[in-house]
Amino acid sequence: MIILYRPITIIKEENEISVKPNSREAILKTAAQLFFTQGYHATGLNQIIQDSKCPKGSLYYYFPSGKEELALECINSIKKIVLDKWKEHFGYKQNAADAIQSFIEALADDAVRSDFEGFMPFNFWMAAETSPISDKLRKTCQTVFAEWQSIIADHLVLGGIPADKAKEKAVVIVSLLEGALILTLTNKDKETLLTVSSYIPCIVNN
Repeated sequence: MIILYRPITIIKEENEISVKPNSREAILKTAAQLFFTQGYHATGLNQIIQDSKCPKGSLYYYFPSGKEELALECINSIKKIVLDKWKEHFGYKQNAADAIQSFIEALADDAVRSDFEGFMPFNFWMAAETSPISDKLRKTCQTVFAEWQSIIADHLVLGGIPADKAKEKAVVIVSLLEGALILTLTNKDKETLLTVSSYIPCIVNN
């Protein structure tokens, strides 16, 4: 799973504060795994503390506002990681369609390697589950989708597609990808992702 942060941890022992490696990182990594696999509502702070093997004081030291603050941090961190992956694929492919296919096919390979558990750290469920209960989480999830769409649209424009059409195509691609992720996780089969990948040139070029 993805390492989100550099290691640093504060543990309070009586009147002392000592530093222990990996605690903040472990909390975020554990929280991301739980939020994006079993859901926001089903994940409690006690489970995050237990699974991360970090002291309770460390969690509240770094995230004094609790679960919502921790979820926001996880979402923003994952957004950057996934954007970096998009940039990587756009960087070594000559055209946008090839880059998008490469991204999706790499995602399919990740799914198989992880046995279809937690291979995509942010998807529809997190957005759908949290949007009705927290406007902060809703807006953060909205930003994730918007930035994914934006990087795709920008590269489509570089390929000669008009900006308005590029934006529309980016929405379609992200929507197809999210639907494919749901079916992939449900069926435990990467073929849906590969099918979506095969249609990318049609969407981009028509």
